[in-house]
Amino acid sequence: MVGTLESSTNRLKSVFESIGESVFESIGAYSFGGGGGSSSGGNQKMVTCDYDDRLEMMETGGDKIKNVLVLMSDTGGGHRASAEAIRDAFKLEFGDQYRIFIKDVWKEYAGWPLNNMENQYKFMVKHAQLWNVAFHSTSPRWIHNAYLTAFAAFYAKEVEAGLMEYKPDIIISVHPLMQHIPLWVLKWQGLDKKVIFATVITDLNTCHRTWFHPGVDRCYCPSEEVAKRALLDDLEKSQLRVFGLPIRPSFARAVLDKDYLREELEMDPNLPAVLLMGGGEGMGPVKMTAKALSDALFDQETGKPFGQMVIICGRNKSLASSLECLDWKIPVKVRGFEKQMQKWMGACDCIITKAGPGTIAEALIRGLPLILNDYIPGQEKGNVPYVVNNGAGVFTRSSGETARIVAGWFSNNADEHKRMSENALKLAQPEAVFDIVRDIHELARQRGPLNDPPYALTSFSSLI
Repeated sequence: MVGTLESSTNRLKSVFESIGESVFESIGAYSFGGGGGSSSGGNQKMVTCDYDDRLEMMETGGDKIKNVLVLMSDTGGGHRASAEAIRDAFKLEFGDQYRIFIKDVWKEYAGWPLNNMENQYKFMVKHAQLWNVAFHSTSPRWIHNAYLTAFAAFYAKEVEAGLMEYKPDIIISVHPLMQHIPLWVLKWQGLDKKVIFATVITDLNTCHRTWFHPGVDRCYCPSEEVAKRALLDDLEKSQLRVFGLPIRPSFARAVLDKDYLREELEMDPNLPAVLLMGGGEGMGPVKMTAKALSDALFDQETGKPFGQMVIICGRNKSLASSLECLDWKIPVKVRGFEKQMQKWMGACDCIITKAGPGTIAEALIRGLPLILNDYIPGQEKGNVPYVVNNGAGVFTRSSGETARIVAGWFSNNADEHKRMSENALKLAQPEAVFDIVRDIHELARQRGPLNDPPYALTSFSSLI
């Protein structure tokens, strides 16, 4: 029985690999580091535009403004946040030398299922085991090469049109599914050695293998653990840079005084504060944890609180309303979707959150010890040992245990809190986003000017 199953699996794998090789090799997309497709042959057809309608790449030399296209998708909040951080850092570092476009080319140009990835992702992460199966089952290269081959067959022409609308001198991907097809387009147009392509990985530890493509000019890794995974997936050491996760400059470089912030935010100036995060959607055991903290941070003997709490409910208005109606034993601030997280983090002393990479990176910059209370299977699972093993926090799903730990940090276990805060600051990489854009700028300088090469739209359907 086992032998039969293994035999069937191997045959299926062989079939998919054959399909992938035949399609991608015929069009130069199966491995951008390799030989690619032929420039001649009966299956290829070039559709050349008239001169006035010709899509041309913008000159990257001289005083010309360089176009940077950042590819992302709203499958989780981290991809857009990283894209916007990169945009803001380019502006701060180089002023008007670069024009930045942040685009979800799948949503804007492709068809199903790529144009609906956001809703599909939200559905799957609400059903954690379903997402876990999807994440791990698509990890083997022969599997994700097969389905990316299929997507390319249907949507490469549309993606090409989308990319070329912005005439990018530099393309930056902050999403694992936005390497392969865009790199194929550049390869086919003969621009893979002219247009800079960089990947900025937004997962701290366990990341999907589709992040890694040997055809990129640069792959920016947020940690050494990710860099090791990249080397195992055929990237060269020269392609890798370990700078950290890109965090928006307004957060990374903010100089904040805790006393001033507490006054501005109308918090108690004397009590230590815990920040309880429910994420953008206000998910998880927020209400249960908040009640446990209210009890644990109240001294029954003196009848006084020895801590205060800030609760971020995100877009969950019903959660915010229910929390505001409760009688609390300690000072509590209930907030909805918050755009000033740098201030609330700066005013607090520790944080309770799920193991999202962006929130973790921001908390480390602020030196906040973390209590991780959940994670999305797959890409967030590795964030837990990243925090715990580096002594910057703990992991527990128990609301009672969470409250007990915070109460200890604010009373008789202050030394552990101080030690974890110091470890968090050691892990922090506030300059990561600036290191990334400076390195890309240097790549552009080394690459030299493009002399407006003519662009020709290809009929991809005739290639397959």
